[in-house]
Amino acid sequence: MKKSVTIIILLLIVIVFGGSMYYLYQKNSEDPIVYETEKPSKQTIVKKAVATGSILPLEEVLIKPNISGVIEEIYVEGGDYVKSGDLLAKIKVVPNLNALNDARNGIDEAKINLDDQKRNYDRQLSLFNKGVISQADLDRAQVTFDQAKQSYRAANKRFDIVKTGTTSGFRNAANTLIRSTVSGMILEVPVEVGNQVIESNNFNEGTTIAAIADVEKMIFEGKVDESEVGRIKEDLPLEITVGAIENQVFDAVLDYIAPKGKEENGAIQFEIKGTLKKQDTVFIRAGLSANASIILARADSVLALKEALVQFDDETKKPFVEIETSEQQFERKDVELGVSDGIFVEVKSGLNADDKIKIWNAIAGEENAN
Repeated sequence: MKKSVTIIILLLIVIVFGGSMYYLYQKNSEDPIVYETEKPSKQTIVKKAVATGSILPLEEVLIKPNISGVIEEIYVEGGDYVKSGDLLAKIKVVPNLNALNDARNGIDEAKINLDDQKRNYDRQLSLFNKGVISQADLDRAQVTFDQAKQSYRAANKRFDIVKTGTTSGFRNAANTLIRSTVSGMILEVPVEVGNQVIESNNFNEGTTIAAIADVEKMIFEGKVDESEVGRIKEDLPLEITVGAIENQVFDAVLDYIAPKGKEENGAIQFEIKGTLKKQDTVFIRAGLSANASIILARADSVLALKEALVQFDDETKKPFVEIETSEQQFERKDVELGVSDGIFVEVKSGLNADDKIKIWNAIAGEENAN
């Protein structure tokens, strides 16, 4: 019995010893780990946030009529340049029957009063010629007669205005002639000849005859997520790219950030606006979709390295890299970092352009894969 136990123990010892020897042999036969290195380089690093939106005019004016009717003529089309006061369209008035009837009754009443005052004036004139009344009495009769004539003329003009929208002596100021109130480009004319239009008043905004804007003053209007709005501020530079205009970047300045956000698709969005700098060579059409890069920080032609090469101390959380001192020999070196764009990071101190930095992430990735 004792002999069998002794044999088993000896066999276990031999197996363990043989396994250890085999493991050490395999370890010694493996190729040594070779770490690759990389040098810092000169980079221009831009830290930015992105907003989506569109290009719009700074001020867009909607021309609306102050009388209801039917479009009789249109004198402009989209793309035309107009000056303040230029004629845009002409409206044919469709009179209201009640207002037309009241105006006609006003003429009849004014005619009756005029005839009565004329008879009274003729009577007073006859009495004055006979020396019965004084000059003052005749003058009062004359004034009353003149007022009656004025009321009659006013009643006729009121009837013309109700019927046609204008009257003699007011052709240039007629509200049937729709004129531009500003100078700029016609963006659109959403009506056609024959369309009915409604006047602008306290109860109705009215029908738009034309939209006019100064296309020399354009803005970017977009939205940023709540996660980005805390990093931006007014007067930051913008770089605008328009999808319809290739290989062009337009400079702008952020001049408005909405104080209140709005929920869209479960996220809070904040409206921003940026004024584009005047473009002399490229025409930007209103309404084009665009993207804006909000430049948060920028470092031009600085010494930089890939963020993947940076390590952080477990205790102090300070950044460091491993510098090659000799063949496959590395030492730790603390660095001071600056602006980062997520790929490259600025190195303010701790490195020079000739340092070889250990690529530690690649080795870690291989070990994880194994």
